[in-house]
Amino acid sequence: MLTAGELAGLVVAIFWAILVCFMVVVLVRLARLLTETRRSVAELSDRLGPLLDDMSQTVTEANRRLVAAETISDNMRDVSGNMVKITGVASTLFAGPVLKIAAFRDGFRLALARRAARRAPARRVARGGPRTGDRIRERHTAERVAEPRAIGRGRG
Repeated sequence: MLTAGELAGLVVAIFWAILVCFMVVVLVRLARLLTETRRSVAELSDRLGPLLDDMSQTVTEANRRLVAAETISDNMRDVSGNMVKITGVASTLFAGPVLKIAAFRDGFRLALARRAARRAPARRVARGGPRTGDRIRERHTAERVAEPRAIGRGRG
């Protein structure tokens, strides 16, 4: 039979054999991994050059289009500024005189109505009918009274 020393040596030898087999498997897998990594890096470096060239062309084209878009936006800014100026001039030239003409027309109409009202009482009183001036005053009073009600109802 085996002595205790021989048995211990046999156990240690078996342990070392298992450890060596495990290490061989690990090293073989590591070698495969390194080979695949080297192959992948080689493929990547082959593809990376054209990819970077395409990327550079894309960035150059994007920059060119951005410059064109900036030029267009600058032109639009100038056009909108000019439109603001033109609108101001048109408003000054047309709106002011139109409002003045409308105000003059209304004033002239009111003056004619008052003048007619002043002349009409002598004729109307002789006939016994209501005076024109009274009717105009009544109408203006009714309009003034009606305005707050219209505003209060949300129509104004």
